[in-house]
Amino acid sequence: MKKEIVGWGQKWPAPAKLNLMLRITGQREDGYHLLQTVFQLTDICDWLTFHEVEDSRIYLDCPIPGVPEAQDLTIRAANLLRQEAGCQQGVRIEIEKNLPMGGGLGGGSSDAATTLVVLNRLWELNLSEEKLMQLGLQLGADVPVFVYGHAAWAEGVGEKLEKIQPEEKWIVVIKPDCHVDTKEIFSVKGLTRDSKSIKIADFIAGQHQNDCLEVVCKMYQPVQKALASLAVFSEARLTGTGACVFAEFDSKELAEQAYEALSDDWQVYLTKGMNRSLLFDKLV
Repeated sequence: MKKEIVGWGQKWPAPAKLNLMLRITGQREDGYHLLQTVFQLTDICDWLTFHEVEDSRIYLDCPIPGVPEAQDLTIRAANLLRQEAGCQQGVRIEIEKNLPMGGGLGGGSSDAATTLVVLNRLWELNLSEEKLMQLGLQLGADVPVFVYGHAAWAEGVGEKLEKIQPEEKWIVVIKPDCHVDTKEIFSVKGLTRDSKSIKIADFIAGQHQNDCLEVVCKMYQPVQKALASLAVFSEARLTGTGACVFAEFDSKELAEQAYEALSDDWQVYLTKGMNRSLLFDKLV
């Protein structure tokens, strides 16, 4: 693919992720949970545009309703990057928001990662991918994989990443009409926290469990209903802590049939699993 010349005013993708499985293998003293998970990216994206400004302000074109601008992950990412590099440049950030909040697709984390990666180029900071991933981890456990930009086997709190190549299947995603609070799920006493660690080969052989599934279904009935609706067509799974659920299909035609059948009753996305981020396809 032809290299994109990085400049101000261009639209940059912040793709969604899916957790193809999620096991909780322990908990650290600081409260963070130890995980094994598989991240795969999709072609559903938020789109970010970075506009040059003459002063040092970092701000949003249109702040997201209900989210204080200072707490927006893109603003926090830009400020953290500038602090790390010791620069004084500003930016106006425009976000076309397509990924649902509280859906388990990583929208805010992906927005933050795109901000780190693109502003690193625009501000000519030349920080390494490793450094950007370290900064991303300060913003959230899912941010590093979006900086990494590739489907990954993840361990630790999600920051230890190894590239893998799961099949890039057609996928139908349902977003139930609820927002799942990730912190709430991880604080539930009955949550499984002692799953046995597995190998990548075990995942490839079909071990797709999500240790959050039972707790989320008990607490959020719309998630349980969405899983049941999607399971009519293929194996239905929860991504992360949800609320989104998804199913893989062997052909575009089968995925389209499920998408059309579910569209009357649900907010549905038709997408394709991608092992390489659209952001990096655009950059390189």
